[in-house]
Amino acid sequence: MIKDLIRRLKISYMVYNFFHKKELIHNVPIYKKLGLNKNYYSPISSKDFKELNNTNEGNNDINYFLLKNAHLYKTGTVEDQKSLNEYEEKGYAILRNYLSIDQVETVNKEIDRLLNDGKIKITNINKIMFAIHSSDLLKSIGTDFHLNELLSILLNGNSVLFQSINFITGSEQHTHSDSIHMTTYPLGGLLGVWIALDDITDKNGPLHYYPGSHKLPYYLNADYDNEGNSLCIGDKSYKAYEAMIEQKIKEQKIEKVNFYAKKGDLLIWHANLFHGGDPHIDKNQTRRSMVLHYFKEGSVCYHEITQRPALMK
Repeated sequence: MIKDLIRRLKISYMVYNFFHKKELIHNVPIYKKLGLNKNYYSPISSKDFKELNNTNEGNNDINYFLLKNAHLYKTGTVEDQKSLNEYEEKGYAILRNYLSIDQVETVNKEIDRLLNDGKIKITNINKIMFAIHSSDLLKSIGTDFHLNELLSILLNGNSVLFQSINFITGSEQHTHSDSIHMTTYPLGGLLGVWIALDDITDKNGPLHYYPGSHKLPYYLNADYDNEGNSLCIGDKSYKAYEAMIEQKIKEQKIEKVNFYAKKGDLLIWHANLFHGGDPHIDKNQTRRSMVLHYFKEGSVCYHEITQRPALMK
């Protein structure tokens, strides 16, 4: 009971934030521009932006001429181009064979080396966080010029690499929108990139998504009575959020699609696209993948549930 109360107290996060000024100070000029009375260590949530025009500005002006004519990705097939042109309607795009088989194997060997050397570790929820900070090779994938040029066009602003997550097995994460975990002002200033490092089947936990779900409202704390108050964050469990998303899917009758990727395939998804991971049935198989998240430069970035500003390294 006491532990849960301490977890909910905003002052706990503020003290932590106070000692991370370097990673948070970039928000102060944005707060001032927006007329928000916030310090770099202050809590922040969608509630703070209710009186502002917090609309999705991320994809309202995609320059399809540039998408069609620039050499923005490595394969540039007709299939890739078709998928990119459908991004605004579906909320995702697929680039096949983005990494070659040799590149994939090099990445997998790099992850194994970093794990063996103790430079990265697998968390209790089967994630390897921020491996890009321990490997120039992995970071070079996330900062690739052509990929970032493409993402910048989709974001209608400069893309900034925020984090990486590597998986050895399937995430098995329930359906969600990234906007509850990596929220932005204005909404929509985030893109996710997922790269398959194994062939994906029904047996090793395919990624799933709901085409068109990005057009639904951004479901945030207020939508499941989890805003909290001036002292504490909300008291609802994350399962309450998952239940809300499940109900919205039923109400809207949106179709679920599994992504049976091949090694090297790349998926880009919108900040508000509903997605998750199916069960990893055959534990003898790996389901290696690499996830990269990008913010639109100049956005306020935060975690809606805990109301913590994002640390930007």
